Amino acid sequence: MAMAKLVCFLLLALLGISMVATQVNAKQETQYHLDSGRYGPGSLKSYQCPSQCTRRCSQTQYHKPCMFFCQKCCAKCLCVPPGYYGNKAVCPCYNNWKTQQGGPKCP
Repeated sequence: MAMAKLVCFLLLALLGISMVATQVNAKQETQYHLDSGRYGPGSLKSYQCPSQCTRRCSQTQYHKPCMFFCQKCCAKCLCVPPGYYGNKAVCPCYNNWKTQQGGPKCP
């Protein structure tokens, strides 16, 4: 009987911990998506571009070209999208600047 209570207690504790972890993850994702006030056109000053581009380009194997084009785009748009890849919709200027071949100019 005592063993069954212990197993029940451990299962409830595990369930509670997993629920808390799920809520924490959901809050982090929601904050990331709702915190668009930090991103968007004109959200940066020109002196912030190098640090934001370092963040943006930190996980690519093509670091030098990424930094070059990111800083060029940031200087024009005063915006760098969140994350390491994608999320360009929060910065239309950054997203819509294309090369002569029609590909994306900004990383």
